[in-house]
Amino acid sequence: MAKATYKDAGVDLEIYNEAMQRLPRLLARTHTPRVIPLPGGFAGLCRLDFGGKLFARNYRDPVLVACTDGVGTKLKVATAARRHRTVGIDLVAMCVNDALCLGAEPLFFLDYVAMPKDDPALLEELVAGVSDGCLQAECALLGGETAILPDLYAEGDYDLAGFCVGVVDRANVIDGSALAPGDCVIGVASSGLHSNGYSLARMIVFQIAKLSIDQPVGELQGVTVADALLEPTRIYVRPVRNVLGHYRVKNVIHGIAHITGGGLQENLARIVPEGRQVLLRRGSWPVPPIFPWLQRLGQVEQHEMERVFNMGIGLVLVVSPYYAESVRAQLSKAGLASWEIGSVEDGPQGVVWADS
Repeated sequence: MAKATYKDAGVDLEIYNEAMQRLPRLLARTHTPRVIPLPGGFAGLCRLDFGGKLFARNYRDPVLVACTDGVGTKLKVATAARRHRTVGIDLVAMCVNDALCLGAEPLFFLDYVAMPKDDPALLEELVAGVSDGCLQAECALLGGETAILPDLYAEGDYDLAGFCVGVVDRANVIDGSALAPGDCVIGVASSGLHSNGYSLARMIVFQIAKLSIDQPVGELQGVTVADALLEPTRIYVRPVRNVLGHYRVKNVIHGIAHITGGGLQENLARIVPEGRQVLLRRGSWPVPPIFPWLQRLGQVEQHEMERVFNMGIGLVLVVSPYYAESVRAQLSKAGLASWEIGSVEDGPQGVVWADS
């Protein structure tokens, strides 16, 4: 009788070790002075503040902010296109943008990769994307976990999850409670679909329209289906943190919303306090062509589009009206387009369209 081995069960420890050896350099390139070296540790170490005076934050009443998310079925597009690096950026973006909504500075990030079998090249490509995202977000990729699950995932499938921890002084927490009548609602441009609505987008593109992954799309400046659907989620940390740091005395940003699944109304409603209502104006920003393209292919109702997709607005800042122009100028200097897309007034709690 043959003796059973782990390899026979689908887990090759030699290949696993090869994969692990590819990762330390990808983590090291993201490390800040806060990271405390711990080679071979079971966990990672990170100081809350910098050791030196030059970069010290000098927190008075620090509050930790924790977020977790995944990439979702956008991974199916990456697999079909055999392009895996950008989804790591998506993973980081979906977490750090959420932390940013509370005014937090991301400290570190952890990833979880689940695969049906060891694939060192694929793992390296995925973690390289996570590393890229962490550099954009100015946070350290502190560690992670790779799970080989041969009976849980089909050949060619994998899943990604991410976890971010940030910090903000309690006095500077942004939770929407400061929203006041007359505040300007500033919509900041998305980079496309980001990482939401892909179950619908994939159905429209591949099942209804029956397009191939490499097919050029004339309506989208000739890019391929893969190019359009794999554009990574924009990471807003650096420009928005710069805006927040510009106003050290006054809290001029009263609310921040990350526009993910549920669209503008549902995500913005999360930060609207009792007695306040946000009025959004349709037509106040240019909708990127990928959205009307999907709407036409799938004959999707406008309400459904707005409920599922970000429609070109990836982040919303609710700002004191006196500072709105200044905030927009700073965003523009950082390369981000923005528009005044609504306002705050007294009224029943919620978000409504001004033309509805």
